Amino acid sequence: MQNRKHALRFSLVTLILLSCLFVFAVKLLLIQVFNSTHLGGLAQKQHNYFVELEPVRGTIYDRNLRPLAFNVPVYSLFANPRSMSEEDKKKVIERLAPLLDLEPGFLQERLNRDKYFVWLKRKLSADLTEQIKSMKIKGISFRRESKRYYPNGSLAAHIIGFAGTDNMGLEGLELSYNKYLKGKEGKMQVLRDARQRQLQMGESFLPPQEGFHIVLTIDETIQYIAERALQKAYKKHDAKAASIIVMDVETGEILALANQPTYDLDNAAESNIENRTNRAISYVYEPGSVFKIIIAAAALEEEIFIEEDKIFCEEGSYRIANHILTDHRPHGTLAFRDVFGVSSNIGVAKIAQKIGPANVYKYGQRFRFGVPTGIDLKGEVSGWLKDPSQWSKTTIGAIPIGYEVTVTPLQLVCAISAIANEGVYMRPFVVKYVNDNHDENIKSFEPQIVDRAISPDTARRVKEILKGVVATGTGKRAQIKGIEVAGKTGTARKVIDGKYVRGKYYASFMGFAPADNPRLAAVVVFDQPHPSYFGGTVSAPVFQEVMSNALKYLKVSE
Repeated sequence: MQNRKHALRFSLVTLILLSCLFVFAVKLLLIQVFNSTHLGGLAQKQHNYFVELEPVRGTIYDRNLRPLAFNVPVYSLFANPRSMSEEDKKKVIERLAPLLDLEPGFLQERLNRDKYFVWLKRKLSADLTEQIKSMKIKGISFRRESKRYYPNGSLAAHIIGFAGTDNMGLEGLELSYNKYLKGKEGKMQVLRDARQRQLQMGESFLPPQEGFHIVLTIDETIQYIAERALQKAYKKHDAKAASIIVMDVETGEILALANQPTYDLDNAAESNIENRTNRAISYVYEPGSVFKIIIAAAALEEEIFIEEDKIFCEEGSYRIANHILTDHRPHGTLAFRDVFGVSSNIGVAKIAQKIGPANVYKYGQRFRFGVPTGIDLKGEVSGWLKDPSQWSKTTIGAIPIGYEVTVTPLQLVCAISAIANEGVYMRPFVVKYVNDNHDENIKSFEPQIVDRAISPDTARRVKEILKGVVATGTGKRAQIKGIEVAGKTGTARKVIDGKYVRGKYYASFMGFAPADNPRLAAVVVFDQPHPSYFGGTVSAPVFQEVMSNALKYLKVSE
């Protein structure tokens, strides 16, 4: 009886052992045959991982190869939550949340992820990096990256734009030329042990390719001159906004472009969209009397008027249909050239009536109003030039003096440059060429003629009229000692909610110098300056300061 019990127990134990052996064999078969690929992949991921190697973003230079934007080395903080205890995570939250200016809840959520790698904060300063390293908290480490740096703060902000934390362009040239600047990521294989400690670099290594470099037409010195003068006047006249553009009349190269208000490129995230908007190309307005140069050019080109022709300016009051047109000061009979010198609205309207709506529209088109200039910057708008079929009975007295037409400051500087350039309209541009890291040219941008707006003779004659505007007319405050200037003032009432508002104006001045051998053209526009609001008193002095200093810097004389 006893032997039988022992035999039964032995058989039972043997059966259990055989069953376990069978289960283990089946499990081993499943692991080795059916799940081998999946489990092998998990092991591979645990002991081998690939690190993305960030490329160095290309540098943006001014025309003299002075850097305006480049990358500097920084460190970014990451954690390995799987290797951290609850105590380690608590230390990170308590010690680093105030240092990194992060919410404790944000860090808690990151550290609760079941991952080997999570970012905590990117692009830290050198001081902060060293401070965190000294804490020796388990489970956190640093990865070397690079950060976009703008050495001049807000200088040329609306041209350059900015890049984000991941070094991808977000606005301006940083965005539109991102494919050249960004480079290509590399990869590196890293081996690590079961505790996730890094052991060595693996065999697989693909180095990153640095981004290409961009050289601009912008001159850092002229840009600084323009921004300083614009900012000073913007504050002095308590304006809502302001823009300035300086252009090479022969090539179409933009040497400076600035707006107020502006923003700091190194702190772009703290700025609002209005401050980041490039008003010089993205905002339109009714230009007022600066548009009168189109009427002067049309009348002379069509040989309907000559400079000595007399126009009676109705002593300051003139009816067109049901509208009474006035002048700032009443005038009697004026010579054609003097109509523009004193900026008589009535005189210009009478000239426009004689040359006709078709010619007003034709020459507006010739000077490229109502269409984009084609500048290599994103965000340009076209403005509005009304077709004669849409004109009312009073339009013939409005468009010629700069109402019922909308323009951008860029369109104005291109128009005045065409007159300075013997009637030839050049496409404006801000990028000269793209180079690789071996200084080999990838892409070049040459000056491009768009069209001939007027004949050289007409351009010369309009130039003489514009010289008179500055010498004895409304643009006296644009005069430069020792250098003759040609230009035109403009003052226009502002439309708000579909109505012209009393006391709110745009003040403009555009011109070029030296008048007889033009090198530079510029436009200056202020939005709602006060208490003074005339283009001749607000914008012309800014033009004078910028142009005189820029010509001195370029060593240009009469």
